[in-house]
Amino acid sequence: MVRDTASRDFSKKASTLICIMAYGAAFAAAAVTASLMKDYGGIAAAFSADAAATAVVFMFSVGFNNSSMYDPYWSVAPLPIALFWALVAEGGAIGARGLAVMVLVAAWGTRLTYNWYRQWKGLVHEDWRYEDFRNRTGRFYWPVSFLGIHFFPTVMVFLGCLSMYPVMTAGSADPWFLDGVALFVTASAVIVETLADKQLNRFVKANPPKESILSTGLWAYSRHPNYFGEISFWWGLFLFSLAADGFHWWTIIGPLAITIMFITVSIPMMERRMLSRRPLYAERQRKVSMLVPWFRKK
Repeated sequence: MVRDTASRDFSKKASTLICIMAYGAAFAAAAVTASLMKDYGGIAAAFSADAAATAVVFMFSVGFNNSSMYDPYWSVAPLPIALFWALVAEGGAIGARGLAVMVLVAAWGTRLTYNWYRQWKGLVHEDWRYEDFRNRTGRFYWPVSFLGIHFFPTVMVFLGCLSMYPVMTAGSADPWFLDGVALFVTASAVIVETLADKQLNRFVKANPPKESILSTGLWAYSRHPNYFGEISFWWGLFLFSLAADGFHWWTIIGPLAITIMFITVSIPMMERRMLSRRPLYAERQRKVSMLVPWFRKK
């Protein structure tokens, strides 16, 4: 099943306007849903709003025959969720911890969204992974797209965002040592992701031979330093959760689920693609750490 792009020949400017409309409609649907669900608790209301927004973005994906409409959702959703929990908190003020978390989430989301937009070609382009799903699922593509490309990542991000719930609702707790550790881990994760993306973008812009493999900077010590930074970010938020209220230890389900997703789905998918396109990648697999930056094997 090949995507028909002839009728979707939008410029990047037009595609951007359509994307803004989609997310504006998604935000409106989320706001209405959260208002209707507010009596059911902050977590239930936020998840319902998150699901409603995802459904709206999915409708735009179907309408414009492009599942990449969902791609920025991963980085756009967490901050509104944090703000919602801050607004419904009984204590009112969220404190220094909550402000620190929102600044970090805003920095992470802005960087990730900018990195997506810099590479995005508009609605004439769809992520290669989605194209692969199209070819393998045929007429069942859109149900697969909703469950696997839209709703599943929404659930993963929401699980990760659960770490922010005690931070925003128990913001009066005094900062202590664990807050410093959480701040270091989360901020370092954002820096690692930023550096990894900059190094990769510079490598791609240099237009190297197709068989070339980026092996300098952070990429000399990890095959996926950007993924390492992304996983570390969610663990950093979990540490903030423990600092705010240790009874919310169960929020570990978020970073744990995201870690498992990257290790069992995202990384293997990228590894297979690299092996199919770059024969020398097998040698890199033997010498360079898969995820955690470490010294190369001789």
